This record gives sequence, structure tokens and C-alpha cells, in this order.
Amino acid sequence: MARVLVACEFSGTVRNAFLARGHDAWSCDLLPSDDGSNRHIQGDARAILGDGWDYLIVAHPPCTRLCNSGVRWLNAPPPGRTRQEMWAELDEGADLFATFWNAPIPRVCVENPVMHRHAKERIAGYQPPAQSVQPYQFGHPETKRTCLWLRNLAPLVPTDVVAGREARVHRMSPGPNRWKERSRFFTGIAQAMAEQWG
Repeated sequence: MARVLVACEFSGTVRNAFLARGHDAWSCDLLPSDDGSNRHIQGDARAILGDGWDYLIVAHPPCTRLCNSGVRWLNAPPPGRTRQEMWAELDEGADLFATFWNAPIPRVCVENPVMHRHAKERIAGYQPPAQSVQPYQFGHPETKRTCLWLRNLAPLVPTDVVAGREARVHRMSPGPNRWKERSRFFTGIAQAMAEQWG
């Protein structure tokens, strides 16, 4: 039975997939768990990286300043924000990603969208992602390219390629919970992780 830490996850999606296969899996996030699980640690995952985990699955570290879609804000900040704030948030995001990627844990997966060059330059020990996956390869009729940085883990093999693909996440309406809904992980990919890595 492996000890699995799923960092930056409030939904419990990846945690529950590993639990279902008999692993000692825990999620950790600054937010409380959506499902009220007692296998959720509310706090900063960086504080528990040295607690003897066999796997670190980082489901969705904050990517707002790291991803290609947000690079425009570095030079043309949104109203009420400054360039200095945007670049400081980029440095914080890159440092968080690097901390997870270089964690003292034998097997690591960090998930994020496609990164821009400024982010790559700031991540200590940066390497290109091992693969990119799409939800439609794992039973969801949607597109959302997701890159996986893998250490001592094999690339995921698609389990259920489906048609009828739409960019649902990309086209979500603006609103106070848009960020939260966009960050939810896909159950099909989580199940593939648990089955193929666990």
C-alpha cells in the first residue's frame, strides 16, 4: 500500500481514485475539501513534503501566471494591478512548481497547462513535460490540453478515447467560481493515474 499525497486538490478527485485502489491517499489544499473527507489536510502542502510519501501527485498547482493563456498580463496587467505584482506572482508560482517538482518523494507528477518561456526560465531544475493528455482520451467528451511532468512514473496510456469533443472549460461563463470549476480535475484521468501508477 503506497502513501500518496495529492497536493493542491480540494475536490478529492485524485485522492479518491487512489483510495479506491487501497492506497493510503491524502489530499492537501489551502481550501477545505469539497466532500468533507477526513483524508484531507487543509494547509500548505509544502509543509508536509518530507513526511514519508511514496507518491506526490500535484493535481493543479496555481497556474495563472505560468500558463501561456496568462502571459499577456505580465506586460498589460488587468485593471487595478501592476506589472510588478504580476511578475512577483510569476516568481511565486514558479517557486511553488519547483518545490513540488524537486520534492524529496520517489515518484512525482505535476500537472499544469502549457507554460510560457518566462515561467520555464524561473523554475529550478526545469525539464519539459513528459507528455500532454486530453480529457477525451480518458472518457470525457472535452478538450483541455494538460501537461504532465513525471519523475519515475510512466506516461499515462489513454483508456477511453471518445468523440464529440468540446472546449467546455475554456468557454465557461465568467463568474466568482469560474476559477474553481476550471481547476477541477477529470475523474477519467485520475482513475488512469491510480490504475496505471498505483
